Amino acid sequence: MVAKIEEVKAREVFDSRGNPTVEADVILSDGIMGRAEVPSGASTGEKEAIELRDGGSRLMGKGVLQAVKNINTEINTALHGLNPLAQAHVDQTMIALDGTSNKARLGANAILGVSMAVARAAANETKQPLYRYLGGTDLELPQTFHNVINGGEHAANDIDMQEFMITPVQRTSFRDGFEKIANTYHTLKQILEERGYSTGLGDEGGFAPNLKSSEEALQLLHDAIKVAGYVPGKEIAVAFDAAASYLYDSQTGNYRLEGKTYTPDELGKYYGTLLDKYPEIISIEDPYGEDDWENFTRFTKQYGHRVQLVADDPVCTNPILVRKAIKMGMGNSILIKLNQIGTVTETLETIRLARKNGYTTMMSHRSGETGDTFIADFTVATNAAELKSGAPARSERVEKYNQLLRIEEELGEDGTRLAHYPNDVDKD
Repeated sequence: MVAKIEEVKAREVFDSRGNPTVEADVILSDGIMGRAEVPSGASTGEKEAIELRDGGSRLMGKGVLQAVKNINTEINTALHGLNPLAQAHVDQTMIALDGTSNKARLGANAILGVSMAVARAAANETKQPLYRYLGGTDLELPQTFHNVINGGEHAANDIDMQEFMITPVQRTSFRDGFEKIANTYHTLKQILEERGYSTGLGDEGGFAPNLKSSEEALQLLHDAIKVAGYVPGKEIAVAFDAAASYLYDSQTGNYRLEGKTYTPDELGKYYGTLLDKYPEIISIEDPYGEDDWENFTRFTKQYGHRVQLVADDPVCTNPILVRKAIKMGMGNSILIKLNQIGTVTETLETIRLARKNGYTTMMSHRSGETGDTFIADFTVATNAAELKSGAPARSERVEKYNQLLRIEEELGEDGTRLAHYPNDVDKD
């Protein structure tokens, strides 16, 4: 007899920015339990599922007691007696119970916390690691993208672009790649200190210096890779998230970047200049605003053969929006964030849809993270191939990478494949 869901309960805990978030427990009839904590984003797209906050004066309005109450009452009642191994049925039950298109009534943070906890309870019930329960036997360790210079909404500095990342292209194992990243990260800190810049950290563990421009951030990464002893583009490559929704002027249709105004065409040419100057750039996320699909699509036609173009804010891990992006030919990669859509099942649908249509998938953390390592297991289980989870600093970031090191050790040399950029294609 398979154990059933006996009780679902939750509490208010705190994330890496000191803001309240939801922690959910799913307890089965045989006493086995699954637990999950829900991350929260600072740079959020308008199309994301709704994170329910209490409002009012308590905790600056960011409390989640109503979301917790929704779990302890309505969700608990609705899921009682359900089979925890039937993830899709459990998730669909919560979606129907909520009754809105964006999970606004119960809260996506409430629904996702329970959805993740159900998956973990089921893994525990079947006595399997989470990555094995969700993924079976054909598994791969991802290529990781590390935000080592923070800007935009992730840092209190003058850099308008949001993330500048490094990624290990040439590596013999996951550990080998991560060690290369750690070496480059510490080298970058030394260079910043030598040039008189602050080495304070942003939300995602990257440095947050007041640089003159986004281009200077790319030059710093180029220099750090070389000084660390690696070849830019061959051993360590570069990526950036423009987060262009925050650069967009809806009144003029232009973009404002570090004191200069760019038309969409001029912005595309600027990106092209960066690609020419820094050929180690292999991935650009959200080069245009979340509603500027026309220019994103045009840019894809111009540069999609040359660089990975990741859609985040325009599609928000929503399979309906991803289908539209695929039909238009916008981007060639989809960013995957569990809390943008709100359930494990819908996230799996989005990943399958993207990969079926030749898009790469990059799993992502959020700026307000927790110690929960769910996305590390989830990335391996889904063969997402790519993961961005911040710099090799701050425990809520590093724990994801430590979990991947554990998984690599558990699987052994013959138990997994090593993902390449992009999926199963070696750029070398």
